[in-house]
Amino acid sequence: MKGVLIGNRLIGEDTSVFIIAELSANHNQNLDLAHATIDAAARAGADAIKLQTYTAETITLRSKKDFFLVKGGTAWDGEYLFELYEKAHTPWEWHKELFDHAKEVGLISFSSPFDPTAVRFLEDLEVPAFKIASFEITDLPLIEMVARTGKPIIISTGIARIEEIEAAVQLCRSVGNEQIVLLKCTSAYPTPLQELNLRTIPDLADRFKCLVGLSDHTTTHTAPQIAVALGASVIEKHLILDRTAGGPDSSFSLEPNKFAEMVRLVRDAESSLGKISYDLTPGALISRAHARSLFVVLDVKAGDQISQENVRSIRPADGLSPIEMSNIVGKRFKRPISAGEPLDWEMFEG
Repeated sequence: MKGVLIGNRLIGEDTSVFIIAELSANHNQNLDLAHATIDAAARAGADAIKLQTYTAETITLRSKKDFFLVKGGTAWDGEYLFELYEKAHTPWEWHKELFDHAKEVGLISFSSPFDPTAVRFLEDLEVPAFKIASFEITDLPLIEMVARTGKPIIISTGIARIEEIEAAVQLCRSVGNEQIVLLKCTSAYPTPLQELNLRTIPDLADRFKCLVGLSDHTTTHTAPQIAVALGASVIEKHLILDRTAGGPDSSFSLEPNKFAEMVRLVRDAESSLGKISYDLTPGALISRAHARSLFVVLDVKAGDQISQENVRSIRPADGLSPIEMSNIVGKRFKRPISAGEPLDWEMFEG
């Protein structure tokens, strides 16, 4: 699978996992808080900051009908969608300022559009990529519009059945966009570990022949580490300065110190994966010197035969390899040798 270029990062071919800090609603309608969260993301080691681009009017209706009341055991039960999105959305007039700030602190920035007006708006801001949120994966006209920009498209799969993922991927490819990253996601907020099914990550890569990652809504570091071990090239996690401040997404967001710890653990995981290699590392080469080899363990005279009594496999590794034992038993020593000498080819005949 080819890498996907986002900003200056070639994801998939770059050995480093691409870590996205999701700002989401964690600015609580405070621009200064949004700026501070971007700074915290940079300090914590994120590679990118992601916004969400919608308004309450573009995502739902102002209605108090029961259809629009959140229920079912979510983090937002009892709220009407319009009011929820009014307080959760990122004002569009903030976007350029936040994107500029992200660039200043070394972060790549992009966003999730939720309707065609948001796609056009973000195109005007020259974002390097787009993210399709889990709940929009079935909005094929939106996905087609994004795919036709020719820019990388990251798609969360949180509420999708397999045929819906397939439809989204096929649509992107049908318009010539192969720069696809699928994120395994479980749209439960926060997500119980037993609902993650992270073994799906390599299956997504195999089925759809594209890069994969994890959009994680758990409150621990376990899932991102496992995801990296399973082949994830992207990790997305919500970041909040202070969970006690509340907000629509606070219950499944990480504070900066926890986010930084997650980044460290992800980097440790990817470092430990390394590459496919049977070469001995420097440390292993040092240890190899203390492995087993053949030693003379009894005093012998010239003409004595090598036997399993006078030559044994012991540590350290200064003598012949134990592999040679069956080849040399019965051969005769050329000279007297005292016990404790490592066996070598010059000590015996033939």
